[in-house]
Amino acid sequence: MPRAVATIDEQDLERALLRKSVGSLAGRRDRCADCGRTPLIGETLHRYAGGSTVCELCRPLRRGEPVESERVRHSEAGLAVRVQRL
Repeated sequence: MPRAVATIDEQDLERALLRKSVGSLAGRRDRCADCGRTPLIGETLHRYAGGSTVCELCRPLRRGEPVESERVRHSEAGLAVRVQRL
């Protein structure tokens, strides 16, 4: 007896690919440990000794000083090709 071929609807395939790509992007981004939001470009992230990362909005709620602070950059930081005129 021949096996039935599984067919996937085009919309189901699109949804599955979208979920997969959004999931992979979400795993690589920083989030605030207190409010859970993703900081905007240009905002400062504060990292604490326990490994938690906090946004600028939640920073005043913490008593201790951060170990380091860094500015959020856009995804092309250092990777963009620029035309140089001679």
